[in-house]
Amino acid sequence: QIYDKLVFSKVRDALGGRVRHAISGGSAMERRLGLFFSGAGVTIYEGYGLTETTAAATANPPEQTRFGTVGQPVPGTTVHIAEDGEIWLSGGQIFQGYLNNPRATSEVLGDGWLATGDIGALDEEGYLTITGRKKEILVTSGGKSVSPSGLEDRVRSHPLIAQCVAVGNNRPFIAALVTLDPDAVGHWLTMRGKPRLPDEELVHDPDLETEIRRAVVAANTLVSQAESIRTFRILAAQFSEERGLLTPSLKLKRKAIEKAFPEEIEALYRG
Repeated sequence: QIYDKLVFSKVRDALGGRVRHAISGGSAMERRLGLFFSGAGVTIYEGYGLTETTAAATANPPEQTRFGTVGQPVPGTTVHIAEDGEIWLSGGQIFQGYLNNPRATSEVLGDGWLATGDIGALDEEGYLTITGRKKEILVTSGGKSVSPSGLEDRVRSHPLIAQCVAVGNNRPFIAALVTLDPDAVGHWLTMRGKPRLPDEELVHDPDLETEIRRAVVAANTLVSQAESIRTFRILAAQFSEERGLLTPSLKLKRKAIEKAFPEEIEALYRG
C-alpha cells in the first residue's frame, strides 16, 4: 500500500489514470520492467514479429503473461530454433520475398522457413525468449561466441549508465564501453557533495568508477567467466543518433561505435 501511494499511483496517473493493459513490440523489454508495471496495475503484453511476418508472430496471452519472454506463437505460426540458436518462423503470413531481389530472398527464405536473424530459445510451454541478434554475436580470439545484448542490458539497468556496448571480436576477452546518464550523475554528485567537473575529468572519478564496476560485476553473474566483461572504459561522449552511433529507434550501431572510438578500445586491451 505504501508503494502504491508513493510510486505506483503516480505511474498510473502519468499514463492517464485508466490504463490497465498495454502492448510492447519494439526493443526487448526486461523482465524487471514487466514486473514493475504489473505491480502498478498495468499488464504489458510483449510480442515479437517483423515486417516480413506481417506484424506479430508471437505474443503473451492474456492472464498467462511470462515477463521476460515475447510469448507463444500466434495461431497459424510455427517457431523453430535452429542449431545455431537462430529463430526460424513459418506460417501463412510470412512474406513471399523481396521485390526484384532474389538474392536477398534466398538468404532468408528456405523450405517455407523465414530465418529472422534473431537468436532465442523456447521453454517447455512454447514461450519464446529473444537473447540477441545473430549478426551481433562476438567471437573472441579463443573461439568463444558471446551474445552481448543480455550483458549490455544488465549493465545499462544501473541508474548512472546511459548506454553500454560490448566489444571483443577477435580479442582475447570481452570488454565494454560505457556512457553516463547526465541527470542521474548530477544527482549522484549532489548526494555525495562532489563538485560537477567537466565530463573528461568526471569519468576518472574513482568513486564513480567503483559504482560502474559494481554494475559490470552484477551483469557478469549471468554468464560464464569466458563470456564476462573483464574491463570497461567510461566515455565522456554520448552515443547519439546525430553522431551516427544510434538508429532512429535508439539501437546501437556497433560498427560505427567501434570506428568512432578506436583508441579507447585499443586501450582496453593494451598490456
